[in-house]
Amino acid sequence: MFYFILTAVLVLLDQAVKLLVRAQIPLGESVPFLPYVMNLTYVQNTGAAFSLFTEHTWALTLISLAVSLLLAAAMVKGVFSHRFPQTALAVVLAGAVGNLIDRAALGFVTDMFQTTFMNFAVFNVADICVVLGGIALCGYLCLVDGKREKKEEPSHDAPDADG
Repeated sequence: MFYFILTAVLVLLDQAVKLLVRAQIPLGESVPFLPYVMNLTYVQNTGAAFSLFTEHTWALTLISLAVSLLLAAAMVKGVFSHRFPQTALAVVLAGAVGNLIDRAALGFVTDMFQTTFMNFAVFNVADICVVLGGIALCGYLCLVDGKREKKEEPSHDAPDADG
């Protein structure tokens, strides 16, 4: 239950920030947020990461829905028995749902965080969730889960009873 509450809180945070940006910043305009680091810039993204597939919002909506359902099913089934990967799944799910809501309701995703110290795509809270949760999950799978599997594999060095 905790993981779905975490997901809901992050989705609400994402949607609240997007609503405030749409209400307070004219489309395409920027306001300073963190000096020398970031501005808030209202952008409507009909595509995916880095504005890829901009003409296929409906397909991205269906993919977002499918991914969200798979992630939710993985959480319900308890695919991971440890808290860390379950939390990472919840965070990724929050990002998927946050952007799914925008695509389904508005036909675009509201982006707002624009770095000023380097040229990078404008992004939102849901994107942050997907990236951080994905990195955490991959890190867990590579560093922790992979080591556990190696420890559990039977040794093939011992001679068998036949030989």
